[in-house]
Amino acid sequence: MDKFRTEMTELLPDDSEEEVFQAPFSEPEKKQTKTGMIEGRNAVQEALRAGKTADRLYIQDGLRDPAIGQIVSKVKKQGATVSYVKKQQLDQMSETGRHQGVILQCSAYEYASMEDIFKNAEEKGEPPFIFLLDEIEDPHNLGAIIRTANLCGAHGVVIPKHRAVGLTATVVKASAGAINYTPVVKVTNIGKTIDELKERGLWFACADMGGEVMYNCNLTGPIGLVIGNEGSGVSRLVREKCDYIVSVPMKGNIDSLNASVAAGVLAYEIVRQRMARRS
Repeated sequence: MDKFRTEMTELLPDDSEEEVFQAPFSEPEKKQTKTGMIEGRNAVQEALRAGKTADRLYIQDGLRDPAIGQIVSKVKKQGATVSYVKKQQLDQMSETGRHQGVILQCSAYEYASMEDIFKNAEEKGEPPFIFLLDEIEDPHNLGAIIRTANLCGAHGVVIPKHRAVGLTATVVKASAGAINYTPVVKVTNIGKTIDELKERGLWFACADMGGEVMYNCNLTGPIGLVIGNEGSGVSRLVREKCDYIVSVPMKGNIDSLNASVAAGVLAYEIVRQRMARRS
């Protein structure tokens, strides 16, 4: 299988610490604001002082005063994303109407470390099985994938820091309790994480409609299953780092599956092959 591992000639660009976010929010994001959002400068500062875990900070574009700078600095130290957005987007998100140009989205759960995933696999005496999600934006999809990861025996889920949903209240609810048992790790760059995990012995299978049918791929052993964005799929640079490009056979009149459904189908093919190998 070494032939699949060629050196990349193109390097992934470093993700910026600050992100300009201009896409409108989906309805699921707005529905979860009651439990996940803190509005206003003083409220956000108090929340951070009290130890709340930041998932994403939204700042009105153009605000750069010292108070804002302190908030941004604290959030970045936690490894969270800072997004500069239009005032009208903050108005849309706000429930109080007094956001003062600052809204903090807090994580509903603490993130794990990569070592937690490997410890989980070691304790079960199994080769690591990890989901890596490349820019999943729908909280219901993320929650459903975490639920599937738990039920199929995966040892953890990896999500990116930027351009993806975090562990919001909606995600927690959609996971149906699986979040309590499945480590979720947030990383800066999925491509670089794949490189690091390859050094620890993992192989990677990327979900893509143009790939080899999953039944023809050897998906046993230490493996990472890479699932892409709901619309654009796995990014090109991430896909090129994977050892296998795998597809789900489809016989209908449309050409794609929901991201969480595709993740479930491919995950259980991994389970089937692992069970067959043990028998």
